[in-house]
Amino acid sequence: MSLKKNFLIILSASILIIIFFLLLNGQSKSNKKIQVSDKNACVTGDYTGEFLLDEKLAFFEGRDVEVPTIASNTRQTNILGVSSEERYIEVDLSEQKLKAWDGSDLFLETAVSTGLPWYPTPQGEFRIWIKLKATKMEGGSGRYYYYLPNVPYVMYFQNDKVPGWRGYGLHGTYWHNDFGTPRSHGCVNLPTSIAEKLYYWTSPVLPEGKNVARASTENPGTRIVIHE
Repeated sequence: MSLKKNFLIILSASILIIIFFLLLNGQSKSNKKIQVSDKNACVTGDYTGEFLLDEKLAFFEGRDVEVPTIASNTRQTNILGVSSEERYIEVDLSEQKLKAWDGSDLFLETAVSTGLPWYPTPQGEFRIWIKLKATKMEGGSGRYYYYLPNVPYVMYFQNDKVPGWRGYGLHGTYWHNDFGTPRSHGCVNLPTSIAEKLYYWTSPVLPEGKNVARASTENPGTRIVIHE
């Protein structure tokens, strides 16, 4: 075989190898994009709303955190008055603030922590579909793995594009106090005292003596508007 033919064979093989790696790299990037877009937020498998007394330690950002007994109290303070349809919650992602509106009156305003850039909080208009007095959340991976039992005063929301099983919600926060800065996996982290107020102020209205309220036609969830 001539030197020229050898050269052409080697050149052809080199070109095929380069094309193969370019295609493989492109497929890898595509898969990464799909994985990022498919991330869920603060998912739970426990919809009982019960506070678990045997859970003493949480894990967040590589450290153990003591679990307080915040949502173990039995008092209930539903706030009635203006029709629930006139109440709504506004979350401003750029300002990291939440405002709760009672008609045209401001019920409360607070700093919050929404999703990190790689775990973004979705924008749009939503409705609370379930409220849980306490629940366990676990997820993330690597340095962002978290295990958070007894997350207090959880209000999960959804719409036709973001189903409830994705785990986006408002809830109290005992594992950090850095409100005003994005810190979450997509949920809206609230100071626990504020989350408690909203839990009893929003609908669906919590039945007397219960730790769970699911939205229905007769007992619809409060509207939540999230924007930049």
